[in-house]
Amino acid sequence: MPAAESPPSSRGPLAYRLTGLRPSSIPPPPDDSLVRAVADVLLAAAHADGRACAKELRTVRRLVQHLAAVDVPPSWLEERIRTFDPKAFDLEAATEHLRQLPAVQRRHVIELVRAVCDANNAFDLEEESFLIRLALALSLSQEDSADLVVHPAPGLDGLTKRLFDLTVAASVIATGWPLAIAIAVGIKASGPGPVLFKQRRSGRGGNPIHVYKFRTMRVIEGDGAVRQATASDPRVTPFGAFLRRTSLDELPQFINVLRGEMSVVGPRPHAVVHNDHYRTRILEYMLRHKVKPGITGWAQVNGWRGETDTLEKMIQRVAHDLEYIRRHSLSFDMRIVLMTVFGRHARKNAY
Repeated sequence: MPAAESPPSSRGPLAYRLTGLRPSSIPPPPDDSLVRAVADVLLAAAHADGRACAKELRTVRRLVQHLAAVDVPPSWLEERIRTFDPKAFDLEAATEHLRQLPAVQRRHVIELVRAVCDANNAFDLEEESFLIRLALALSLSQEDSADLVVHPAPGLDGLTKRLFDLTVAASVIATGWPLAIAIAVGIKASGPGPVLFKQRRSGRGGNPIHVYKFRTMRVIEGDGAVRQATASDPRVTPFGAFLRRTSLDELPQFINVLRGEMSVVGPRPHAVVHNDHYRTRILEYMLRHKVKPGITGWAQVNGWRGETDTLEKMIQRVAHDLEYIRRHSLSFDMRIVLMTVFGRHARKNAY
């Protein structure tokens, strides 16, 4: 579904634009009592995981400033940040005035809270629990908040999925070592450089992990300058292009699966620098980190792999990732694995 930006503000340019998987909501009016109520909710969200970090508080200041339609944060906000006591916060009382707003404006409050929760580029169960309680306190229907508060399907982190991961990973490594040796020889023959390299990616909860891959490029970029491969990318070696086209460059990630950092099926792990870029442009982006990343995923077998040179492509990838999280089952995982091996879309955009 195409993204829709927040409607232009009648109070001047909107400095924060939250792009979602559904049409955006409408901000509440700049009424002082409403702004103060929202500020308290945002501060409670910042403290939901036990400590309000600097990034979360900066986000609170920015959002309250624009909600109040002023050029600088309101004068009372710093005092409120200093004296705010999360233990004394009463969610029902804080949202009493907000419940009188239309549903489309109550949803916007959830969007603002989602932005605060994701400000530190991490996912916390405590923050997600706060979002669920807030949606209930604001009397929002499941339809109004379902894309902002994702409930994973049963068993997504259970024993059955872990046994499936271990079985597949151990089988691939046990039977695929001759192929791995042949690939290593091919990489060495294609030019100087290591056979394997590891790249810092975001795993479950937004925590960094190091993902292993066979080297397919002539250069290895640092974590701070990760540039996605494109069609006819001059950095990719001819042998590397073959590995990428067949996804054989991903084989070492079965080591990550054995270590428990990844799953066979799940949202593909993105470079940390890409997360920093997209989490401020797609409101639901960090929800994909509720589960372990995967070697393959629902987005990849539906053709949404490779370069994300437009926001729409990344929105489609996130939408498919969230659909997987909601729909997960062992049979669904098996279906995705079969589609990865035999499907036509799995190798689309594999540069």
